[in-house]
Amino acid sequence: MLARVFVNGRYGLSTRVSSGAARLGVAGQPERSSATEASLKRTPLYDFHRAQGGKMVEFAGWSMPVQYKDSHIASHLHTRQHCSIFDVSHMLQTKVYGKDRVKFIESLIVGDIAELKDNQGTLSLFTNTKGGIMDDLIVTKTDQEYLYVVSNAGCADKDSAHMQAKLQEFKAAGHDVDLQYMEESLIALQGPSMARVLQEGVCDDLSKLTFMTSVLTPVFGIQGCRVTRCGYTGEDGVEISVPRESVVALTERLLVNSEVKLAGLGARDSLRLEAGLCLYGNDIDETTTPVEASLVWTIGKRRRQARDFPGAEIIVPQIKAKTQRKRVGLISSGPPVRQHTPILSPDGRIIGEVTSGCPSPCLKQNVAMGYVEMSFSKVGTPIQVEVRKKMTAAVVSKTPFVPTNYYTGR
Repeated sequence: MLARVFVNGRYGLSTRVSSGAARLGVAGQPERSSATEASLKRTPLYDFHRAQGGKMVEFAGWSMPVQYKDSHIASHLHTRQHCSIFDVSHMLQTKVYGKDRVKFIESLIVGDIAELKDNQGTLSLFTNTKGGIMDDLIVTKTDQEYLYVVSNAGCADKDSAHMQAKLQEFKAAGHDVDLQYMEESLIALQGPSMARVLQEGVCDDLSKLTFMTSVLTPVFGIQGCRVTRCGYTGEDGVEISVPRESVVALTERLLVNSEVKLAGLGARDSLRLEAGLCLYGNDIDETTTPVEASLVWTIGKRRRQARDFPGAEIIVPQIKAKTQRKRVGLISSGPPVRQHTPILSPDGRIIGEVTSGCPSPCLKQNVAMGYVEMSFSKVGTPIQVEVRKKMTAAVVSKTPFVPTNYYTGR
């Protein structure tokens, strides 16, 4: 949806190898990967990225830009102050058809899709029978007789196999449901000036398109686009699903406006971390439940009462009984913390581990997320982190670290 390390004064990306994330080594230089450049999948914007000076790295089996000519920090701040384009075409886009489509998707996730209005979406979670999170996804209930689902690139094979297995089960039971994996590209336009930039190219009044709502509309004359007001930066923004043969033209048209610049994986990660948003494979995975991950809000009230989603018998009791650990935000002084950094109590006992961390370009402080024992999860609790075998003071902080600016119409 990347964790960042800070080495020799420069940013790099680092995630668990199994997540397929981009890997940067010392001084931000790409490590040699077993996957050669030729074997990596490419989005329709690949050549455009290269022509614009994009530094390409491996991410989830794709060749993706980590940054362009501007520094990572400059790109991050530009997004907070103006707006940026992110190529997210590697994400899995799926349409779910049939009169039993809502029942089908609700058999896999924790969200209440039935209660959504037409063209409204929600963040949800695929869960397994043990209560673990298999992936996070956005489900939009369109007025076009299908559900529009966007899930993570790193989990694409797993997610599609999971949905296909449930599809066969549903069909065998006589239910009316079908899946279509989309070929469209996906770009995100994120930042406070997004609406002013995009309004020039759409007939729909964007002031009526609120956070987590979606519309089918031509964009700068390009037919077949779906615009959804959402994103992964904490800023006002949209994701635009666009026919793959038109994505370069749309990107070029958006860049005509001086407010708009290209941004890569590096800025995308530090932006999402400042916004307190989870990265699958780092902050959440199949060993974490929604309750441990502080994502109880994704579980629909009706779904909690019915206990009819995978892992409900484990997850629902945790809501009241609490859990042994909890995902929290951290702010620390001294050297930046990174993934797998130990978290310790004031007396030096290990109480958890950092899952994502970076120096915040906006706050000029080190921010991180991680899991700690429940007794240390209260905001304001002093703790320690072990960086380079030295103890550094830290404090449990509320998230988001930087206030979000999602557009609610108010």
